[in-house]
Amino acid sequence: MKQETYIAKTLMGLEDVLAEEIRQLGGNNIQIGRRMVSFEGDKTLMYKANIHLRTAVRILKPLLTFRATDADEVYETLKHFQWETVLSGKQTFAIDTVVYSEHFKHARFLAYKAKDAVVDYFRDKTGQRPSVRITNPEIPLHIHVSHDQCTLALDSSGESLHKRGYRVAQTEAPLNEVLAAGMLLLAGWKGQSHFIDPMCGSGTLLIEAALIALNIPPGIYRQRFAFENWPDFDPDLLEALMTDDTGQQPFDFTITGSDISPLAIATAEKNVKGASLSKYITLKTQAFQKITEAPLPGLLVTNPPYGERIKPNDLLGLYSQLGERLKHGFPGYAAWILSYREDCFDQIALRPSARIPMLNGSLECEFRRFDIFAGRRNDYVANRKRSE
Repeated sequence: MKQETYIAKTLMGLEDVLAEEIRQLGGNNIQIGRRMVSFEGDKTLMYKANIHLRTAVRILKPLLTFRATDADEVYETLKHFQWETVLSGKQTFAIDTVVYSEHFKHARFLAYKAKDAVVDYFRDKTGQRPSVRITNPEIPLHIHVSHDQCTLALDSSGESLHKRGYRVAQTEAPLNEVLAAGMLLLAGWKGQSHFIDPMCGSGTLLIEAALIALNIPPGIYRQRFAFENWPDFDPDLLEALMTDDTGQQPFDFTITGSDISPLAIATAEKNVKGASLSKYITLKTQAFQKITEAPLPGLLVTNPPYGERIKPNDLLGLYSQLGERLKHGFPGYAAWILSYREDCFDQIALRPSARIPMLNGSLECEFRRFDIFAGRRNDYVANRKRSE
């Protein structure tokens, strides 16, 4: 099968994790960039990338690279592209633009001119006029501009891949599924221990942890991918990949989520059921302060409140209590916490062994690891060095 170049888009801080995922999936010539990873593979790999990659937001197929310094040049170049190879005059399309350039001040105007080029091409050649549809177009297109270099690409995913399809309910600030999966992979989660999220909200970390532990592809819940509208779509290949469960693996530990909010737990229950993972995930309405012991071996990953809806003093008290509970309730654990406020981290009163910058939406956060041990830190460090 023909080898093509593809681009997997991701979130800041997850580039290396995504590159490793692509490597394990069989991608070749992997190159890491800013919030993206390029790779080579055939059509089967592109389908697999959409189904299997946990930290990809979308998979793009570059069609054309050219230089331009204004929107009129982009129009002229795209007007001469053979659009019938990717789009019929009867299909709907949309163009998304990402611009990092001093030449192009208005990304929206660039998208408007690019849309005109497509429409004018078909009108001049066939008399038909494809329609623009902003939401759920049949053929989504992507234009990326860096200085004067422009890349036109087909978006094979359609809706962002973080929209797995299992979420049927959500709390006020649900964690992005791609970010959750990236956090777990950065934390080294492979399903080889117990897992706890003591402030689980709508259950995203729990569900993504179960998918990783069982090696279930996150894309199997999706109803549709944009490549299903491409001229060369192979429905038999997609069906075979979506129903292939040969890679799934057993899980012999527990995944437990708790939250002080009954509404959050009710929401998490709906999502866990929507993902058909009720057998593997236990949920409790419980304040984390009430946790007295945790099963070993274990990993804790959580995304506590940041303070938008909590009084500052209450928030600092929450993190202080979290630090106390980690110290006394989770000896032997690695605890990973995502937050953006330094004063909150300070209240935990534990020294982090790893700090990873991440973005949660528009918030610049850090994902920190705390190694929880009984007794003195010096003894723990000495024992750890001897075991290594």
